[in-house]
Amino acid sequence: MTPRFAPGVRLHHDKARDRWVVMAPERMFVPDETALEVLRLVDGARDVDVIVDALAAKFDAPRDLIATDVNAMLDDLVVRGALTI
Repeated sequence: MTPRFAPGVRLHHDKARDRWVVMAPERMFVPDETALEVLRLVDGARDVDVIVDALAAKFDAPRDLIATDVNAMLDDLVVRGALTI
């Protein structure tokens, strides 16, 4: 499974407010720091396993714990229409 932003959706740094946002047609999401770490790796090329492995290595955390959190977050963003898998 390879997540990618849905058409018209992108991760954007709002310089005026100095925060990252997910811009979608007629809506906006403000990701927390954990979600931002995941979203920075969503590029349409990396599959979920590669994203999980990268985060587990970066944070020296158990892969199964990272996988559970990443999959839940990605599923939520698919339901909201921000990502496709």
